[in-house]
Amino acid sequence: MDKQQKERIVAELTERLRASDTLIVADYRGLTMPQVDALRTELLNHGAKFRVVKNTLTRRAAEEAGAEHLLALLEGPTAIAFLESDGDPVAVAKALRQASRDTQVIEVRGGVIQGRTMSADEVGTLATLPSLEVLRGQVLGAVTAPLMTILGLFNAPLQNLVGLIDARIEQLEAQGDTSAAEAPAEEATEEAPAEAEALAPEAAAETETPEDEATTETEGEDQ
Repeated sequence: MDKQQKERIVAELTERLRASDTLIVADYRGLTMPQVDALRTELLNHGAKFRVVKNTLTRRAAEEAGAEHLLALLEGPTAIAFLESDGDPVAVAKALRQASRDTQVIEVRGGVIQGRTMSADEVGTLATLPSLEVLRGQVLGAVTAPLMTILGLFNAPLQNLVGLIDARIEQLEAQGDTSAAEAPAEEATEEAPAEAEALAPEAAAETETPEDEATTETEGEDQ
């Protein structure tokens, strides 16, 4: 491999490291080429590109990309699963764990998830989680269920109220009658004269003057 090829590979790895905030590093020592190809195809289905790399070139790329935390993982034959933006890190970790069980040779060293360094044990823990699709469904279900309950509490009384109002409007329109609204005003008008007549004797009694009382008393004395 000449110098230009090395420079091109370093540039490609640097760009890949900068673009991928999640990756998993493995030791592929002992894998045959057909096994490597099969694993590459499996990981590609989960949104990851599996690439065998040379440590010397990858170290240079890591330093240029500001990914010095990878340097400790670059010991021995190295392959890296670079996740795309829509990749499923859980599914990739599961696939690598299964490949390790099937071949008894591949070994996960660690990785990076969303910029955070992971140990080999943490990658193993990641592989035990439900897939990203299942997790999304669980989160959506947990969020949607209470929202639907709340909406039900608000919508049911509102629908009942609207139904009652609509029924009353239809009833009034069928009667062609607005007397219900006019009745209180008419009753108030009829009650006003009656109240005035009832209060008239009391008003007359209260307006009797002291002179009338004195005249009555004088007539009694003359007799």
